[in-house]
Amino acid sequence: MTGPDLNLLATLDVLLAEGSVVGAAKRLRLSPSAMSRQLARLREATGDPLLVRAGRGLVPTPRAIQLRERVHTLVEDAESVLRPVERLDLSRLVRTFTIRTRDGFVESMGPRLIARVAKEAPGVCVSFVQKPDKESAGLRDGSVDLETGVVVATTSPELRARALFRDRFVGVVRKGHALGRGKVTAKRYAGGRHVSVSRRGMGRGPIDGALESLGLTREVAAIVGGYSAALALARATDLVATVPEKQAGTLHAGMHVFALPFPTPHLTISLLWHPRMDADAGHRWLRGVVFESCRVVE
Repeated sequence: MTGPDLNLLATLDVLLAEGSVVGAAKRLRLSPSAMSRQLARLREATGDPLLVRAGRGLVPTPRAIQLRERVHTLVEDAESVLRPVERLDLSRLVRTFTIRTRDGFVESMGPRLIARVAKEAPGVCVSFVQKPDKESAGLRDGSVDLETGVVVATTSPELRARALFRDRFVGVVRKGHALGRGKVTAKRYAGGRHVSVSRRGMGRGPIDGALESLGLTREVAAIVGGYSAALALARATDLVATVPEKQAGTLHAGMHVFALPFPTPHLTISLLWHPRMDADAGHRWLRGVVFESCRVVE
C-alpha cells in the first residue's frame, strides 16, 4: 500500500493560509490549474472539501480549520529538520538542562559550574536531581541530559562516557575525635564505630572487603543513603564516616580528614549521556562546561 504524499502538507499549509487557489499558486510559483489539481488530491486524501465556494471566494470547512495550526506546525518542524544547524548563540540560549548526580557533587563542583553557565549563557537553568540508583533510563528517554557516576559492568553499553576525575576514599571524624590524634592505623580505624553509605541499605562494601584482607572487621552503627547524611552524623557523634574525598570536599569542611591506612580501589567519576545528544550544540557546550568545572579538582 502506497503511503500519502507528504509534499501535500506544504501545499495544504499554504492553501489554508491564503484561503485562495490563486494566492496559493502565486506563493508556490504554480499555475492556478496546477494548484487546483493539488487541491483535488488533498480533498481525496483527507476525505474533506477543505475549501468551499462562498460568494466570490473560498472559505475553510470545519475540518480545515481544525487542521490549520497542526499542519503549519508539522511543516515548520519538517523545515527545521532539513535546515543546516545554526551556530549556537549562548547569550540567547534559553534552556533547562537536567543533571542526575549523587550528593556531594553539587556542593563541590556546582558553584564553579553555575558561575560558568551564568557568565556564558545567562538564560540557561541547570536542574540537579538526586541519583538514588544506577538505572540510567532517564538518559534514554530524554528526561535527564547528563549523569555522573562510576562506569561499571551493568552500565548500558550504548551510553557515552567521559572521565571527569579520579577520587579516593578518606576517613572523616568530628574535631576532637580520638582518630584526630596520633597515627591512624588499620586497627585503630576498624576499632571505631562507623556510619556506612549505601543506597540499598547494605552494611557491607569495598571498605569491609579491604579490612577483611587484613583480618579486621568494623562495627557499623548506622547506614545512610548519602554522603551528606553520613557526614552530618559523624559531625555530631563519634561515628567514623568514609567518603570519596573530592566528591564530598565541601561537605566535610571543619572536620578532621585522614587518609585510610590500607589500600582501597580508586574511583573514576565519569560523565554519561545518550549518543543521540552527541551533535546537539547546547548539550555539547554543557558537557564541556561540566568537564572544565571538574578538571580543577585533579
